[in-house]
Amino acid sequence: MTGSPTILITGATDGLGLALAEDLAARGADLILHGRSPARLERAADRCAASGGARPRTVTADFADLGQVRDMAARVRASTDRLHVLVNNAGIGAGAPEGRTRGTSADGHELRFAVNHLAGFLLTLELLPLLRASAPARVVHVASIGQHPIDFDDLMLERSYSGTRAYGQSKLAQIMGGLHLAALVPAAEVTVNSLHPATFMPTKIVLAEVGHSVDTLDEGVAATRRLAIDPAMAGITGRFHDRAREARAHAQAYDSEARTRLWRTSARLTGAPPPAL
Repeated sequence: MTGSPTILITGATDGLGLALAEDLAARGADLILHGRSPARLERAADRCAASGGARPRTVTADFADLGQVRDMAARVRASTDRLHVLVNNAGIGAGAPEGRTRGTSADGHELRFAVNHLAGFLLTLELLPLLRASAPARVVHVASIGQHPIDFDDLMLERSYSGTRAYGQSKLAQIMGGLHLAALVPAAEVTVNSLHPATFMPTKIVLAEVGHSVDTLDEGVAATRRLAIDPAMAGITGRFHDRAREARAHAQAYDSEARTRLWRTSARLTGAPPPAL
């Protein structure tokens, strides 16, 4: 990818999202940052500008509300005529600070499935025409190696809930949605890949829940940046990566019937527009 790409990063006010934004700003990227808090977004934009790059544009939305996601997509489309990279990073973990008990989104969906999968699914499809018009473009799903198979008979985990299971299911859904979209859209226009950026980086969520870190934020940034802008990744699509190497996701991710069922269910739950092929 040459020139100054326009890159939208969701969940960019702390942790991996903020670190990635600062890194890409220093490299001259034209950034659009997403977050829930206008004040925290302003601080994130200040930090990116201090790194030597242009001040990013910002958009607010609560990903637990699909109406806000749809409105955010409209605001992005109104603010720019090009989008080269969408990094779907926003999400919630398995425990703190949201807690380990089952919650629901504004739309009545299980909270982790809604925020970690449905919001990014809707945003991606709402922005897909803009990404295709900006070809070559990329979609990067920040997922996890912590995956749990999807039970379509209890998709919202009303019968058997744990935060770990809900998180793992939502992350596998991210990966499956990415694989399905990658098969629909020409790689010359938009590539779609997912990754586990690093293990237990020192983010707010990890430190609150686990109490210690394993990998560094720099490792996570490097792995995510590779999928977002590395010329070596041009044209490569429909893959899952563990840090900087290609890996295998849970076996269900490669079940075409399961992927199709998840896609159709996600489209119904979100009202997302179908890709115009």
